[in-house]
Amino acid sequence: GGGHEVAFGSWSGLNRHLGGRGRVGIINFDAHFDLRMKQEQASSGTPFFQIAEQCAAQGTPFTYACLGVAETANTAALFARAEALGVWHVLDEAMTPTELPVLLNGLDAFIARCDHLYLTIDLDVLPAAVMPGVSAPAARGVELAVIEPLIAHIRASGKLRLADLAEYNPNLDQDNRSARVVARLVHQLTK
Repeated sequence: GGGHEVAFGSWSGLNRHLGGRGRVGIINFDAHFDLRMKQEQASSGTPFFQIAEQCAAQGTPFTYACLGVAETANTAALFARAEALGVWHVLDEAMTPTELPVLLNGLDAFIARCDHLYLTIDLDVLPAAVMPGVSAPAARGVELAVIEPLIAHIRASGKLRLADLAEYNPNLDQDNRSARVVARLVHQLTK
C-alpha cells in the first residue's frame, strides 16, 4: 500500500545495505514511468528520477526497467527522459500472453546486467476490472497471466533482494477484489 513514493525509501535502504557492492537493477511493473522531477516535495511520480539523481551523485549506474507503461498515461517529456536515462520499457499493449517469450528474453538480458534486483509493483499496472483499488485505474493494463510468470522468472534468477507493492487503496476497492489480488501477488513473491 501507500503511494509509489515508497520506492525511493525501499531503494535507499537496499542501496545502503549493499554499500556499492554490485549493480542494482530496478524492475518496475507500472503504467507510469514515475520519472517526474521532484519540485518542492517528492510524490508518487518522482521516485525513479530521485533514484537516478542519487545514482549520479554516488557514481553508480541507474539500471531501470519499467514494464507495462501506458502511452496515454505518460507525457512526451517523460518518454524523452526515460530515453535519456537509458530506461528499458515495454508498453502495456506489448505485454500479452503471446509476447511472453519475447518479454522473458528481454528480462533475461536486463537481469544479466545486474547483480541485485529490486522489484516494485505499482498495482495500477493491472486492468481496472482486476485492480479497482488504486487512484489511477488502468484503461488497459497488463493481465496477471503475463505479470505472474515474469515475477516467477525474476524470483528464479536468484538476484531478487527486495520487492514491494504500491498504490493499493482499500477505500477505492470493490468487494475486496483488489485486496485478493494483492494477497495473491504477495503469495507469489514469498512462496
